[in-house]
Amino acid sequence: MSTIISPLAGKPAPASLLVDVPKLLAAYAELRPDPAVPAQRVSFGTAGHRGGAFERGFNEWHVLAITQAICDYRNSKGINGPLYLGIDTHALSQPAFESALEVLAANGVDAMIAPGGEFTPTPAVSHAILLHNRSHPQGLADGIVITPSHNPPDHGGLKYNSPNGGSADTDITGRIQHRANALLEGGVKTVRRMPYAQAIRAATTHQYDFLDTYVNDLGQVIDFEAIRGSGLRLAVDPLGGAGVHYWAALAQRYGIDLSVISEEIDPAFGFMPVDWDGRIRMDPSSPHAMQRLIGLKDRYDLAFACDTDHDRHGIVTRGDGMLPPRHYQPVLIDYLFRNRPQWRKSAAIGKTLVSTALIDRVATRLQRRLYEVPAGFKWFVDGLFNGALGFGGEESAGASFLRRDGTVWTTDKDGIAPALLAAEITARSGRDPGELYRELVRELGEPFTDRIDAAASPAQKARLAQLSSRRIKSTELAGEKILSVLDRAPGNNAEIDGIKVVAANGWFAARPSGTEDLYKIYAESFLSQGHLRDILREAQDVVDAALAGA
Repeated sequence: MSTIISPLAGKPAPASLLVDVPKLLAAYAELRPDPAVPAQRVSFGTAGHRGGAFERGFNEWHVLAITQAICDYRNSKGINGPLYLGIDTHALSQPAFESALEVLAANGVDAMIAPGGEFTPTPAVSHAILLHNRSHPQGLADGIVITPSHNPPDHGGLKYNSPNGGSADTDITGRIQHRANALLEGGVKTVRRMPYAQAIRAATTHQYDFLDTYVNDLGQVIDFEAIRGSGLRLAVDPLGGAGVHYWAALAQRYGIDLSVISEEIDPAFGFMPVDWDGRIRMDPSSPHAMQRLIGLKDRYDLAFACDTDHDRHGIVTRGDGMLPPRHYQPVLIDYLFRNRPQWRKSAAIGKTLVSTALIDRVATRLQRRLYEVPAGFKWFVDGLFNGALGFGGEESAGASFLRRDGTVWTTDKDGIAPALLAAEITARSGRDPGELYRELVRELGEPFTDRIDAAASPAQKARLAQLSSRRIKSTELAGEKILSVLDRAPGNNAEIDGIKVVAANGWFAARPSGTEDLYKIYAESFLSQGHLRDILREAQDVVDAALAGA
């Protein structure tokens, strides 16, 4: 029943695990997807289209078709402002960036790119879009980020950010996906494109300083004066990601004692410890992938990391080592809503259905409304944009929150701001987030939590996504009366693509991964580890029956 942990987990990656980058780039350029094969079609999951080049899931044709579909969508909606184009450090991101720019230039789209080939974190793109649209309401901007997030080095990805700065909603991505697949079926013959050498010099291609603009505005979100005055010794591991050069710049700009552990960029990510399943994955919420930084915890008061596009964070404290997101997020929320007096009193707390229920208890104590939604940060975009949400966060360490004055910061996930907020919390409270978590659970109850990740075929994932509340016949969960069985989120009534079963002191949720061929079971108990094991056992029975088609 438990997740099977690879014997390589947390250890340096052997050479046999490293992707052959030249072969990967050749596969991107040469392999053609077959749109008759579902796994080779364009498919927007919880955050854009992702896939591997060797499997024909992310190749040149995908990028050409998606970018043309985005251009067509922009035309249909009268979006005629600039498009901010970001890129992370995955091997496939550079050729995908070039393919996208070829199409954008041929379509006459004003593309804003970082100078000197600088990489661009997801939050910097969201920030740029919002900044432009605040002063140009008649020429709205949008964006594309070339990233598969924390996925393995042989993956590529592309996501579209709409004029509200966040990942496009399902209606928009559905239109783009449908149009892109039609272009694939036509052999991308109707895609407008020009050679990259011409596109990079086109009159519509402009340089934009994402780094300085983002860093210089970050003081509106984080109390750097408190951090600087505290004398905290901080460290960050960018994990070879898109924000690799942002950290030194912000340390200099705000005068804080922040050491950058490494600025190494390696498209094979050979410096990364192996993740739980024996693969390389740049996941700052994984204690296996974070072993390099955990090993340095005694040298610093606080340390943190971000994933490849810097939209997720990981926190390491001297006393606790790796702090799981389910520990840090309740502390972060409790701190923010007590220490941001300019936020409106009605600003709610956004969480996904599979985030810890300790957040629910924090919200109740704060007397704040809880907004609970399915997996996917896109559900928080509108609330963060208009200030109805003070915070929105996923269980997988993706989050964003408002500026100190209560206005929008980013409407896409920002790994940098929550990482730095851990330093602000420590500076102002005199205790690190691990210490504050222990205080929180003494007051509100300690959750025991586990998650199972297991392989699942696309067909099995589809069956699990269709699991409805009507299929749950039990009236009890691990000896407690079932209070609710959800197949729609209470916050916005959106389908959750799975199921959540809730009792007074425990719950489980099961859903397919939106980005990989996995299913996930989340479970939590506020009673004991034994109670948690009982919940997981009953959850596994439900999932096994669904996967078998019973």
